[in-house]
Amino acid sequence: MTASFSLKQRLPLYAEVMRLNRPIGIYLLLWPTLWAVWIAANGKPSFKIVVIFSLGVVLMRSAGCVINDWADRNFDGQVTRTKDRPIASGRLPAREALYLFVFLIACSALLLPFLNLKTFYWSFGALALASLYPFMKRFTYLPQLVLGAAFSWAIPMAFVAQEQSPNVLCWLLYAANLVWTVAYDTQYAMADREDDLKIGVKSTAILFGDFDLTMIAVLQCVFIGLMAMIGYLLHLGMIWPVTLGVCVGLFVWQWRHSRDRMAVHCTEAFLHNHKIGMIIFIGLCLSYSLRYLQQYFLQI
Repeated sequence: MTASFSLKQRLPLYAEVMRLNRPIGIYLLLWPTLWAVWIAANGKPSFKIVVIFSLGVVLMRSAGCVINDWADRNFDGQVTRTKDRPIASGRLPAREALYLFVFLIACSALLLPFLNLKTFYWSFGALALASLYPFMKRFTYLPQLVLGAAFSWAIPMAFVAQEQSPNVLCWLLYAANLVWTVAYDTQYAMADREDDLKIGVKSTAILFGDFDLTMIAVLQCVFIGLMAMIGYLLHLGMIWPVTLGVCVGLFVWQWRHSRDRMAVHCTEAFLHNHKIGMIIFIGLCLSYSLRYLQQYFLQI
């Protein structure tokens, strides 16, 4: 009875350290994963693949949050935005957080037997990047680059899981998502820049300095350019330029909204990227649907 009560008390802490109450990270990891799943399957993915990769996103993002908070347990207490996190505030023991991380990784591993052997091998890259990222801010001003690599690793995995070799399209998508991740995580880091400077934590927001908004805009332009190239190679039709045009409009809104560099506005611009991912996915689905509809009518 006591153990049950203790677990019941801890479940909200586990959910908090996994950021289940803040699902933005799940969305930002899920949308590019679904882009890759749809492209690798030529617009017709199996239900099984969609479910497995969606569950994998939730579990790996949760595991990444736990190991990040464990690695930053001595720093988070000195940052206004993170001082009340479960590990930093002492509400959740650090060792217990490590157990939770291992449990989440084990749950993710249980998904792999439902995929082919090549995907199993590629999964070690995802684990390595997720474990490595939290420590990068101590050694380099480019931890966002490592985060981009981690957040993009599901892209080649989605190709391999559907018996496709990671090709030019795969790596263009990987590069596009990587630069987009660096852009939005720089917005996120801008909100913590003053605290990070005091405690010696590095980020692209600090590296870019007064050119932060300019560099974010450059990265966003590269993202749009790469996505336009992908649309051209896939022959996605006229829906794709409209999709990217909407994304450009949203990027302009982000720039205008965060140009005063207030922490709350930078965070809101960061959160806004969920819409970018969703619109790209909708554009992909509509483009493939229109293509198959046209093929159907041509066959009649």
